[in-house]
Amino acid sequence: MKRPITPFHRFPGRLAVSAMLSVLSRGRRPRFLAAAMLAFALALPPAAPAAAQGRGVSVVRDAEIEALVADYARPILEAAGLGRSGIEIVLVNDPSFNAFVTGRRIFINTGALLMAETPNEIIGVLAHEAGHIAGGHQQRLRDQLSRAQTMAVIAALLGAGAVAAGAATGTDGLAQSGAGIVSGGVEAARRSVLAYQRSEETTADRSAITYLERTGQSARGMLKTFERLAGAMALAGVRVDPYQISHPVPRERIANLETLARASKNFERADPPALQQRHDLMRAKIAAYTQGHAAAMRLFSRSPRGAPALYADAIGTFLSGNSRAAVGKIDALVKAAPKNPYFHEIRGEILMKAGRPEQAAEAFATALRLDPRKSGIIQIGYGQALMATDRPELVRKAVSELQAGLTRARDYAAGYRYLAQAHGKLGNIGEAELATAEGHFHSGNYRDAKIFAARAQQKLARGSPAWVRAQDIINHKQPRR
Repeated sequence: MKRPITPFHRFPGRLAVSAMLSVLSRGRRPRFLAAAMLAFALALPPAAPAAAQGRGVSVVRDAEIEALVADYARPILEAAGLGRSGIEIVLVNDPSFNAFVTGRRIFINTGALLMAETPNEIIGVLAHEAGHIAGGHQQRLRDQLSRAQTMAVIAALLGAGAVAAGAATGTDGLAQSGAGIVSGGVEAARRSVLAYQRSEETTADRSAITYLERTGQSARGMLKTFERLAGAMALAGVRVDPYQISHPVPRERIANLETLARASKNFERADPPALQQRHDLMRAKIAAYTQGHAAAMRLFSRSPRGAPALYADAIGTFLSGNSRAAVGKIDALVKAAPKNPYFHEIRGEILMKAGRPEQAAEAFATALRLDPRKSGIIQIGYGQALMATDRPELVRKAVSELQAGLTRARDYAAGYRYLAQAHGKLGNIGEAELATAEGHFHSGNYRDAKIFAARAQQKLARGSPAWVRAQDIINHKQPRR
């Protein structure tokens, strides 16, 4: 079982990272089955999602990026019949070009968002992953794994019987034959699972083409993604046995899809200029945070005075510690695009770092007013800035803003820390202990969550909503892993 995906570290600009524990298989199973990941990935090498799960993936929380990717996904999910299915898109802090699904979550790497030059490339990725969810491929993979496990178990039993018979009669050849039965049975089971996964990848590709056609979008970006994968494999000199992998070889995928893609009347359709600029602003932010100031500027070297380059420069200057210069640079962007909520949000972050919380609160308030999604992350930033003023009336307002933000971003653990600080400043010790417990709970640290919940109960009115919530935390049973 997975623990909640919750931030444990926050970078300026609300680019927050969180830990997600791996999905672990339980029981004594053949090794390849125990390691199998019940997720489908777009990119190669196919082991990437399993490796990411095995080491734990770090998750990015950012209002601007989340809003853009949600806008990319919305029409695709509607076309796939998943508009009301509660699909969640999770941003993974990983530099590789990859995406995968597990459960009702689509995971997409920041590397994919950074490398994709157009929105259409990411929309194609999301369409492919939506195809896996709409097709029920994960449940079918579970069924396939169950059948493969049965095959392997039968082979193991037959092989064990042959080994035992050989040992009893002193016949080495029979014992060796038994070992061969075990090995051959496991290999046959493994190949059957891989063949199944390849077929489902092909199905998801075709479904993606259908969704793109229904939404009037081009499949050009999807083909470009596969061309990128093929080029990366060729550059690395990778020689692949097509029967030993879980995905079709990229060149085969391109050949299978190119005719369908080019036959569409939408193939030459380009992304709207406004959407392209939002995409470039997102890439500028990711590059500045993950690759540094210089790398972010190189990304837009052909248009150094364009908004994306200026955005990367402002964020890079801020991250280098020069808040005063960063304020001037972000102010220029705000002046040019006063209705962009995320410029105001970054401005609030910079002002907070500069020790100007009241001005930061004004910037966050403007960002929240302009944000059509009313992001809980921005509202938490607003509450944090209000709390930092140390003015009692603003600290009280901070409590209400933080609580409201956390209703929309329940897994944003840093928000509970700010809420605890605000309650502490007001002398609400029981509420502060409960907020601390909530932060630990949403970080998956259940032991400390229970400790702080018990401490909170000692200071809260018995039977009050806060006391009952503390009891819920105390009674929570930690998921088995």
